[in-house]
Amino acid sequence: MTLVSERTRSQITPLQAGFKMPARFDRHDRTIVTWPPREEGAHSDIEGFRSEVEALVKAVAQFEPVMLLVDPADEAEATTRCDAYADIVVMPIDACWIRDNGPIFVRDAQDRVAGVHFDFNGWGGRMPAPKLDAMPSSVVGHLGMHCFRAPFICEGGGISVDGEGTLITNEQVMRNLNRYADVSQDQVEQYLHDYLGIQQVIWLELGLVEDTETDGHIDNVVEYVAPGVVLAQTVTDKGNPNYNLLQENLRRLKAARDAKGRALDIIELDILPYLQPINGRRPVAPYVNAYVCNGGIIAPEVDPKLDEAGYRILEETFPGRRVVPVPSLYQADAGGGVACLTQQVPAGTPAVL
Repeated sequence: MTLVSERTRSQITPLQAGFKMPARFDRHDRTIVTWPPREEGAHSDIEGFRSEVEALVKAVAQFEPVMLLVDPADEAEATTRCDAYADIVVMPIDACWIRDNGPIFVRDAQDRVAGVHFDFNGWGGRMPAPKLDAMPSSVVGHLGMHCFRAPFICEGGGISVDGEGTLITNEQVMRNLNRYADVSQDQVEQYLHDYLGIQQVIWLELGLVEDTETDGHIDNVVEYVAPGVVLAQTVTDKGNPNYNLLQENLRRLKAARDAKGRALDIIELDILPYLQPINGRRPVAPYVNAYVCNGGIIAPEVDPKLDEAGYRILEETFPGRRVVPVPSLYQADAGGGVACLTQQVPAGTPAVL
């Protein structure tokens, strides 16, 4: 690749520089997790939440290195609990959902990896997080990579990519006025093209009814497992409030074609597990929201009556990977899950443009 001049480096997009987003199921260099800061205590039991994140860090560390972001106020505790399993990196943090509020990584044909810093408005203004304004660029800088700055919002939990130019999202998130009031669908697709290398966007309609904190993120209802193959959440109980919307999403998936012109091979995961009631509601923890890492699948531990069947589908869907369950009650109560708390750094060498 021809190196660009100093004057134009900050102006080019990842696509212009030859970068695109790899799939989550691709090989990782490491996983980034954020230690729940004290601000998260307003949304869930902070000690219960931290215990779950500690278990998550230990689970991922069985398969690949973990980089744990920690607010300065929590350095001592996080170090005591996780130093043996993770590389502790201290920087200002006031929310822990790294997939949504952190960088997204892209890679070029020479296997050089760079980061993209997207805008973030607290899931449509629900949670102001001023400490996070600089965090994505700081993380990319710590990794010694070039950082591209994107002029729009792109929450990682709101997208799923196949690594070959196709992205799945839904209208509930990426056409929501609380994020895209003055942005057309064509402009959203152009941004995804320019900053993630996307050639084809498949639009679903809605996320789960229970997913009120994010406006229905896609990673609770569908996830790419290979190019041309997706895992899709469905339910068999017509009395479940998600039945009709998941059927509509399934219809759209069946009608879709990806960037290569392929129809999708759809694996239905028709088990939707609910956790025990907490804080007056019963949160959901989909197995679709599991985190796939090098040789492993970190999956929510929900209901012994359902987990075995859910894990079996995951193992069949991702052959050669071992399922490791982790407790997920408090993170679900706070509005997320295992995949929401993690962000993969693709395998490769840091790109310095």
